[in-house]
Amino acid sequence: MSTNTAQRPEYFKFPNGEKAALPFPDTEYQRRLSNLRSHMNSNGIDAVVLSSMHNIAYYTGFLYCAFGRPYAAVITQNDCTTLSANIDAGQPWRRCYGDNLIYTDWQRTNFWKALKKLAGKPKSLAIEYDHITVDHHQKISATFSDAKLVNISDFTMQSRMIKSDEEISLITKAAAIADIGGEAIHNAIAPGIREIDVAMAGRDAMELAIAEAFPDAEYRDTWVWFQSGLNTDGAHNPVTARKLEHGDILSLNTFPMISGYYTALERTLFVGEATDEELAIWQANVDAHELGISLIKPGVKCSEICSEINAFFEEKDLLQYRTFGYGHSFGVLSHYYGREAGLEIREDIDTVLEANMVVSIEPMLTLPEGHQAAGGYREHDILVVNETGSTNITGFPYGPDHNIVK
Repeated sequence: MSTNTAQRPEYFKFPNGEKAALPFPDTEYQRRLSNLRSHMNSNGIDAVVLSSMHNIAYYTGFLYCAFGRPYAAVITQNDCTTLSANIDAGQPWRRCYGDNLIYTDWQRTNFWKALKKLAGKPKSLAIEYDHITVDHHQKISATFSDAKLVNISDFTMQSRMIKSDEEISLITKAAAIADIGGEAIHNAIAPGIREIDVAMAGRDAMELAIAEAFPDAEYRDTWVWFQSGLNTDGAHNPVTARKLEHGDILSLNTFPMISGYYTALERTLFVGEATDEELAIWQANVDAHELGISLIKPGVKCSEICSEINAFFEEKDLLQYRTFGYGHSFGVLSHYYGREAGLEIREDIDTVLEANMVVSIEPMLTLPEGHQAAGGYREHDILVVNETGSTNITGFPYGPDHNIVK
């Protein structure tokens, strides 16, 4: 067999099989692309090169698995094409809106040659400044040396923050599946059971529910963080093999993933009983949670919500135990990709809530070891902002009446 790389293709098309059902109808992707193209037209942008998992998924429906390889979606006024590695064969074409081009790895420059083929010779090229590496920036600058590079990240983030009715429908169904995972976890809790065993019960229940509710979806990335005792002090602490003990504080966190869309349920629980000191801290956090829920409405700034909850905790001399902001946006994101940083409930975010935004309220207090109420306390609900207020789409109960598991 010849080893001459010159005889091998640098890139090619491979429309293998039939197009698969995407998370949303074609009209939804057309709406998103029309909005992007209008921005391109207004700002003199000839082509957009998307590189992040969240933006490629948002505009094309394709969620890539990089494994060290670059991926892209190239949008012009006439075309939308995903650019994928040959290792994925025809799957990216089947699961994207628009066309697909495959680059080969016979030569390390083939991705850049394929990218140039798709984007042409733009005078102005938009890229994601908040995603690309220094190396990637250097290579794209060299590939499009005659183009002015501009940042598209802020615009795409702002676009993703306002959800369509189709997105809200998916997120609402997913929130109900998070509740199913929570119930499975609640049922599995008992002294002597390992964190990992409880987590697997919640994950399995959610994956079965996702397959039932979304028969055409891809199934990957659904997970659970279930923590006990000292392991509850951080919101993102990994699951361990620690065995639950009577009196333990617990943190339940379920995350169903549906075609790149993330939802969450988070609850504080106790095994068997909670002390008076623990109940007091827990109730304070529940009260802050309910205060936050009451503040979610159109016209309110994220920073204003944060200030009110801060004042509540400060009055109770608990503000020093707060660990992070009080909520964030939902949509195409995960623990390893995506974030709508402009829609977080923090002191430094002045974004004004609008109808069709989707946000969480999730206050958390962490008290250190040695304190009579040591541990991490967190409740988390998802709310859809509407024209007059908000709709809470999380149904799993919170507080001592339900979540002291005996």
